[in-house]
Amino acid sequence: MGLPGSGKTTLGEKLSKKFNIPFWDADIVREIYNDWDFSSRGRERQSLRMRRLAEVDSISISAFIAPLPRYVRVFFPDKLIWMDVVKECKYEDTNKLFQSPQKYDVRIRKLGDDDEAFNLVRDYFDNF
Repeated sequence: MGLPGSGKTTLGEKLSKKFNIPFWDADIVREIYNDWDFSSRGRERQSLRMRRLAEVDSISISAFIAPLPRYVRVFFPDKLIWMDVVKECKYEDTNKLFQSPQKYDVRIRKLGDDDEAFNLVRDYFDNF
């Protein structure tokens, strides 16, 4: 999870390829469903949709914003990677709404070399 532009998709795609598991990106999912409703109801619907897709396989990776703790709870992740690399995005409503997660498994604090974030997460899951 993380704000737009934090690297969720890039990291998710790399991990998906490395571990050969499905990857669900929220932007693609919204595009498939043609659902661009970012109201509270729309965000909760997206969290539920992401959870249902993630449950199709025994293990998968999902990437979405989840700006409030309740959206994380609705999704109910086994592991949470917080992409904490941008403090604001171009969507003011999301900036106002976004709350940093209190519980997470891995926190990525800076973008730079994409491989650095990938290696950190890969090492965490290799040792899991």
